[in-house]
Amino acid sequence: MKKYLIFLALSSLLFSTPALSQSESFLGGLQALDSNQLFLLIIIAVIIGVIVLLLLLMIYLMSFISAVLRKETPEFANKPSWWDSFKERFVTGDIKEEQAKDKLMDDHSYDGIQELDNFMPPWLQYVFMGTIVIAVVYFGYYTVLGYGKTGVEEYEEEVRIAAIEAEARGASELASIDETNVQMDNSDLGISAGNTIFGANCAACHASDGGGGIGPNLTDEYWIHGGDIKDVFNVIKYGVIEKGMVPWEDQLSPVEIQQVASYILTLQGTDPAAPKAPQGELYSGGGEVAPAEDSIPMDSTSAIGE
Repeated sequence: MKKYLIFLALSSLLFSTPALSQSESFLGGLQALDSNQLFLLIIIAVIIGVIVLLLLLMIYLMSFISAVLRKETPEFANKPSWWDSFKERFVTGDIKEEQAKDKLMDDHSYDGIQELDNFMPPWLQYVFMGTIVIAVVYFGYYTVLGYGKTGVEEYEEEVRIAAIEAEARGASELASIDETNVQMDNSDLGISAGNTIFGANCAACHASDGGGGIGPNLTDEYWIHGGDIKDVFNVIKYGVIEKGMVPWEDQLSPVEIQQVASYILTLQGTDPAAPKAPQGELYSGGGEVAPAEDSIPMDSTSAIGE
């Protein structure tokens, strides 16, 4: 009986090791189940447990019956048990018979080194034959039939999927740009796109060179609503309704608002053809502002409001 318990204990350790390594993902999957799925899973676990118990009981009864037969019937006493027969046939082989054979191979002697005809255990023979079968199936599946992907094809597929995921992440990040996390886009593509958007939507009020018109001058250092990229983004996105500037969040995407805000900041220090007088407060770039001495009071026609 002890050998059966040892066999069961080793089997349990063998199958429980990968289960322990996946315990975190398993618990995460359990948390994702609803009450009905969890109840069904418990029922299945109980059924499997009952089946395992029945198997253990059958093994115990078989060993008990075998012991009784050996004790009551003398002819069974000398016969090997089913476990011994299984072990001899599939695991160890007939050790006594192999030990009685002469292992020396007289015709395989080289430089005084004589080869032995060692016995190969049955389990190793089955493993060797299994590798041959697997090799044939593998070659047929991947090379002859062409159903399976080669290593290069799998790599290319993983690269393609990774590129799609990266593009999706990039699109998600761009869509999440707002006035709290926007950054200055100094790239040539971003500034060029911002110039195009400005010419199509903002030049009518601020002049094509940013010198101002209906809206304030965007080329000086004075700003009505702040001169940081976040401030400019906020004004473009939500507008200044009381000053006549409409919100652009429904007409421009977050990326486009970032681009045009970045372009507006590049207009600082340029020389427009007909610059409008400064409005608002002096913005130093570090967040400090100072009133403009000769600034024109803000009127209802101010648009983007630097």
